[in-house]
Amino acid sequence: MTVVSMTTGIPAEQQISELESQFAKLVAKTTQDPDPAYAERIRDLKHLQKALKKHADTIVDALSQDYGHRSRTDSLMADILPCFQMLHYTKRKLKRWMRPSRRSAGLLLTPAKVEVHYQPLGVVGIIVPWNFPITLSLIPLMTAIAAGNRVMLKMSEFTPLTAQAVKAMLAEVFDDDKVCVVEGDVSVAEAFTRLPFDHLMFTGSTEVGKKVMKAASENLTPVTLELGGKSPVIVGPDIDPMLAAERMLFGKNLNAGQICVAPDHVFVHEDNLEEFVEALRVKWNEAYPKGIQSDDRTAIVTERQFSRLTSLMEDTDKRGITTIPLADPAILPETRKMALHLVINPPKDSAIMQQEIFGPLLPIITYQDVHDVLNALRHQPRPLALYLMTLDQNFIQHTIRHTHSGSIAVNDTIMQVAVDDTPFGGIGASGMGHYHGIEGFRTFSHAKTVFQRGKLNPGKLMAPPYGKWWQKVMFKFFLR
Repeated sequence: MTVVSMTTGIPAEQQISELESQFAKLVAKTTQDPDPAYAERIRDLKHLQKALKKHADTIVDALSQDYGHRSRTDSLMADILPCFQMLHYTKRKLKRWMRPSRRSAGLLLTPAKVEVHYQPLGVVGIIVPWNFPITLSLIPLMTAIAAGNRVMLKMSEFTPLTAQAVKAMLAEVFDDDKVCVVEGDVSVAEAFTRLPFDHLMFTGSTEVGKKVMKAASENLTPVTLELGGKSPVIVGPDIDPMLAAERMLFGKNLNAGQICVAPDHVFVHEDNLEEFVEALRVKWNEAYPKGIQSDDRTAIVTERQFSRLTSLMEDTDKRGITTIPLADPAILPETRKMALHLVINPPKDSAIMQQEIFGPLLPIITYQDVHDVLNALRHQPRPLALYLMTLDQNFIQHTIRHTHSGSIAVNDTIMQVAVDDTPFGGIGASGMGHYHGIEGFRTFSHAKTVFQRGKLNPGKLMAPPYGKWWQKVMFKFFLR
């Protein structure tokens, strides 16, 4: 397998030339072999699983080095385990997914045989973010391979050691005319998005997603955009604050909150605010008895992201907004580690309520009537996830029916993403398209209708010259 060299010092023109050359190789092989058989696809998945098992420790170490420190359990739980689970699931389902789907021709077109065949699209481009560079590269990769495609991966420049580890692993599985790994900075990423892929998948921010979609549109390349947004949590007045805090903190603590579906802000009944804050304090310190010095606490990935988060905190301080850190010390700049900071009732126009947080800051907004919260959310950009903490089934069903979000989880956070058999994707500002499960297979496939007739052709009854009596009878029957 060839990795396009994007090493510092190579002229941008040369980098882009190598990128285009490698893309041409993938296209040529697709033209030669457009529809790999089941045996080839399942073999590739088995070899990928074997390589991932072999390289898992190396990848986990690389992730920790890229972050400065990343909890080993965070990496195993959120980057390695989901890939194994999806590999098992995809291998088990693939033969069924590949079968043509029988459809009805309908009375008007009978007799005829109609099927939908799921055919590979061709060459798929996947742009990988830094927050979960294994899950968000390998799960789309394995799904695209299962659908019979060839793949070009653009790894994040913010996790370079991880990119190299992925490169080494995939080199043991795929030839360079099936999978290509690309490294490089923004200029390389921009060139990547301009390639005429048969499908392009991007995971990242909404603003960058707009640029990716614009570039892809020049080639009429269909896109899957997995974006972020401000995923809210609604804590119902009926729920035990300790239970709500425990369930919510798992999703906010994993990877130090650097997750696209992490709880972004919380709505709590005004009478329960103090009790909920105390519950968060208790549960956070149970999780990290050594505070932010704990090996279980992941660092903020880069100085740039660390500065962005501290700038949000500076804005809240200037506005006089109450901020409650849940540990002392609360921040260690030299290691980029941060405790969770609760921000109480920030105004809507504050930076922390306008931007996706993507880190260990948690605005808490009080309400008097929970239905007012739902009404307000309906006027906000549609989030990637919506979380409910309540045992009130009437409120749960009302929320499911009357709100839009990529997904909903009740009395838990982020776990909906771990379900292999369901689609994952956003809506509106939080993205478009799906992957995971059969929806992922179909995202990377072309559903081709195949219509077959034998010698008998009743269609000739409707051919010119028009005005025959049986044509009039047929129109009268079918237009009744």
